[in-house]
Amino acid sequence: MENSLKTVVAAQNTSYKVNKQKRVILVMSSHDDMGISGKQTGTWFTELAAPYYILTEAGYEVVLASPDGGEAPIDLLSMKVPFTTLYTDKFLKDPVALFAAKTTRKLRNIDYNTFDAVFVPGGYGLLTDLASDQYLIKLIRDFYETGRPIAMVCHAPAILRDVKLTNGKYLVEGLNLTGFKDAEDAEIELDRHLLFSLEQELKRRGANYKSVENWAPNVVVDGALMTGQSPASAAPLAEALRDVLKK
Repeated sequence: MENSLKTVVAAQNTSYKVNKQKRVILVMSSHDDMGISGKQTGTWFTELAAPYYILTEAGYEVVLASPDGGEAPIDLLSMKVPFTTLYTDKFLKDPVALFAAKTTRKLRNIDYNTFDAVFVPGGYGLLTDLASDQYLIKLIRDFYETGRPIAMVCHAPAILRDVKLTNGKYLVEGLNLTGFKDAEDAEIELDRHLLFSLEQELKRRGANYKSVENWAPNVVVDGALMTGQSPASAAPLAEALRDVLKK
């Protein structure tokens, strides 16, 4: 089985284009509500804005995509103090960045083999759409098996719940990773509105889940998989991805 996986990986390594200018696909949720709670959600703003600027200012092309295409929702709470950052302030004054967020590419129409890395920001919306999006699940598997970096922050690692490698094993089995912890969901009283617990589901799949105190920056890198725990991890995770792509 191990030899057959190596053969598949070797074949896939030739299936994507190596770009002179590194390209990153940034995948946002198209979902904007938390069910019967009536709460609005979407992508957490600084988890979009920080990687957008850190990666574009490093000279990389960043393409925003979402399942539905078009305008991707931003969590309204993340647009308010104290959750705003220098990155979100800059984004709101940047017509190019705002246009990109309002005209995201439809994910299934993109040939992801022309990209060098993927970054998935967090937010509660993705638990409804991205976590079960078969195209994204296949994208993550293919990126992992071809050694291309996968960066996921906050709730985004929940998408890994159902990602399996070509040998049938869960991608996260035996890997070190992090993501938004149960205690953080509980602290803001949103745990009862969730479809599932990121922390518990990834542990059930055999992941070595690692967390620090609530809301503190925490980035865990294990091979091609790069994860961040909470919104404070968005910038350091993007910086880690930036540095990996330089090599």
